[in-house]
Amino acid sequence: MVTDTVRAFYKHFLYFVQEEEKRCKKDEDDKKKPKSKKQDAVEEKGKAKRPDLKALSNMMSSNSILTPPSRIGSIPGVDVGHQFFSRCEMVTVGFHNHWLCGIDYIGIGCQKLYPNYKLPLTVAIVMSGQYEDDLDNSEDVVYTGQGGNNLLGDKRQISDQVMTRGNLGLKNCLEQNVPVRVIRGHQSRTSYVGKVYTYDGLYKVVRYWAEKGVSGFTVYKFGLKRLEGQPSLVTEQVHFSRGRIPDNVSELRGLVSEDISGGLENIPIPATNLVDDTPVPLTGKLYFFIPIFIPGCTYIKSLQISNNVIIPSSASGCNCKGSCTDPRSCACARLNGSDFPYVHRDGGRLIEPKAVVFECGPNCGCGPGCVNRTSQRGLRYRLEVFKTPKKGWAVRSWDFIPSGAPVCEYIGVLKKTDDVDSNPENNYIFDIDCLQTMKGLGGRERRVGEVAMPSLPVHIDDKDNGPEFCIDAGTSGNMARYINHSCQPNLFVQCVLSAHHDITQARVILFAADNIPPLKELTYDYGYELNSVLGPDGKIKELACYCGAPDCRKRLF
Repeated sequence: MVTDTVRAFYKHFLYFVQEEEKRCKKDEDDKKKPKSKKQDAVEEKGKAKRPDLKALSNMMSSNSILTPPSRIGSIPGVDVGHQFFSRCEMVTVGFHNHWLCGIDYIGIGCQKLYPNYKLPLTVAIVMSGQYEDDLDNSEDVVYTGQGGNNLLGDKRQISDQVMTRGNLGLKNCLEQNVPVRVIRGHQSRTSYVGKVYTYDGLYKVVRYWAEKGVSGFTVYKFGLKRLEGQPSLVTEQVHFSRGRIPDNVSELRGLVSEDISGGLENIPIPATNLVDDTPVPLTGKLYFFIPIFIPGCTYIKSLQISNNVIIPSSASGCNCKGSCTDPRSCACARLNGSDFPYVHRDGGRLIEPKAVVFECGPNCGCGPGCVNRTSQRGLRYRLEVFKTPKKGWAVRSWDFIPSGAPVCEYIGVLKKTDDVDSNPENNYIFDIDCLQTMKGLGGRERRVGEVAMPSLPVHIDDKDNGPEFCIDAGTSGNMARYINHSCQPNLFVQCVLSAHHDITQARVILFAADNIPPLKELTYDYGYELNSVLGPDGKIKELACYCGAPDCRKRLF
């Protein structure tokens, strides 16, 4: 529920980002027109520059946030080390219910829900350096109570604090031995609010006192100590893991290849192995391999076509020039529901998963910088292939990847499904099942929106005859073949049409479903139905799942 709610928040957030981009475009156009000072003042007052707040407001009005009564202690679905990229995101899952205040507390109005406690009670605090008197020693902290701060960002105290609301809640936590969730905010260029918020576990209030602060006003101080028996302090681990990202690939431990693509990709993709025997250096550049990573698999950058596969004719495209900007006049935008599926932010992000995305193609008048070509620009993140103890090879990113950003395309040989050999060792077959997904067949999760296909060469009814085409990356493929399955993945599969409009041969793009921090393994759901894979003897094959997700299905198929 936490994951789904956060993903819904980012869908609303990106929608309002798109609205903001439209407003900015309109402002640029309006600047060219003469207007009175009164018109300028009215328009400036009406500007809304916080899409995160608008997203939160939209979710609250539609009752789509998690709104249980303020919970004491830990929150299911938010483990130590969980990172939020804005306070609004925390509010949507009920982890900290104030997007501005640092203290979240249960007020006296909830006394009937908590008859055994003296209210108010503080349930969570955010430490982000807002107060000049804060002191943070990780396991032990001194937290300055709320009130008297000018909220202008310079941390200055301008009046005395009083023992009410959250301050009184912290005092009551001490007297009733109630734990408090502690979240730390750190500067982050990857967050759209400039900070990332990490949950560092439960702390207990051990003392409090009043004193004159740095600016001469009375402030309340609360000493908190981290409870024992919790996972190690994650904030320090986060900084340490960031520190492990090397300046260049030669610093990597267990390096077996400087670039598995052999220079085909615009960003090198190193491979490391700290699981098996230490690799032996080869001649030439340090551990340098030709673009053959696993024996028998050749790295390719673009889709190859089997001899008996006929590629559909190219789509007519749009008549836009330079870049598509007006969805009302862009033919490709009309296919996407009369709007563009992407926002410009962070190099282009998909607002939400769709049944199919129509991008601009070779016959369109726009250039390569058009936002509606977002998935066609190649790699934009530094990826690494690495060996795991149980799952074989895997992929992670050295860079932060924002939700909705394209990560890579699944590349291999486009084949007819009936022509795929029955080699039991080939686990790199990707069925192009966009039609089945649109219909929600075979247990697939149906995507949002109805699609009016411009030209659909085949008809599909509710009887699933299986995909007609697939991508075979068994002997030729790109780094996507090494991305593992997870029952709770951080990537999702999106069918994209650009060169033509035949959905049975759609491009398969992997997008970020969440904000993915550096060095976290990239995963997507392979989408197998249980008991759906048969061996050569006709018996059901079973394969154990080692994804490690809390709700792991235990079997891949």
